[in-house]
Amino acid sequence: MEKTILLLLSSFILSATFAQSKLLISLPMKSKLLDTDVKYSVYLPHGFEDAKKEYPVVYLLNGYTGDETDWVRIGHVKDIADELIRGNKIEPVVIVMPNGDDRLYMNKDDGTYPYEDMFIKELMPFVENKYRIKKQKQFRGISGLSMGGAGSLRLSLKYHELFGSCAAFSAAIGTEEEIINENQESFEGYFGRISPSLIGAKGKDRINATIKDYNLFDMIDSKDPRLLKSVDIYFDCGDDDFLAVGNAMLHIELTKKRIPHEYRVRDGAHTWNFWVDSLPVGLVFISNSMRTSK
Repeated sequence: MEKTILLLLSSFILSATFAQSKLLISLPMKSKLLDTDVKYSVYLPHGFEDAKKEYPVVYLLNGYTGDETDWVRIGHVKDIADELIRGNKIEPVVIVMPNGDDRLYMNKDDGTYPYEDMFIKELMPFVENKYRIKKQKQFRGISGLSMGGAGSLRLSLKYHELFGSCAAFSAAIGTEEEIINENQESFEGYFGRISPSLIGAKGKDRINATIKDYNLFDMIDSKDPRLLKSVDIYFDCGDDDFLAVGNAMLHIELTKKRIPHEYRVRDGAHTWNFWVDSLPVGLVFISNSMRTSK
């Protein structure tokens, strides 16, 4: 009986210890580039406040119509990260969740809202100094769902010198044919956020420079494969997801270029049930990349 009580007490103490990780929600960062505050949430692992060391980081991006609280409120990021760290499946890591502001993690092409520049030039230096984050590429990962999945792939491959790994879930990418044939209201509501000139565009007129920049396929075709290979890539998509074709085509194009990557198709659709299952897989992939010297 005493042994059982001691085991239960030990289990309780262990659980309480790992419950000391922290979530700081909707903190402001003043952006000069955007002339506004950018909100972000951050997960700090157990022991962070007392440690003197620097930590690896994962930027975890929200989807369209979401914000910096999505992964906290719906995605169970704290519970998932706590459990993975407790099981030694990932290294203790700082997770930064900025508000994507429905800007596709890109600069608006009329110059009025340079979100991408803010992310790279202001947000990353700000949080990486504030939260004792390692500055080497190897220890910087990026992940996200849907709009954030496309954003994480695009940013990691465009800024290959900054990011060592990427894990994208249900990435919002499509073939040129899909973009050309997309419903007008849906097309304008999404891509009009980064390219006002696309309002009213139809057919092949939709494939402007901004769309090509967004959609990754041109980058994969034109960029030196050696640079793309310097980023460890994971992405997945549900078999019932409306984005399944775009993700499958991305897998095909990366394979043609012999760019190593991991691609998974699982049962599921464009839902939080799918993304909650994806997050631990993605975090383990990124952590394994961080544990392996490049």
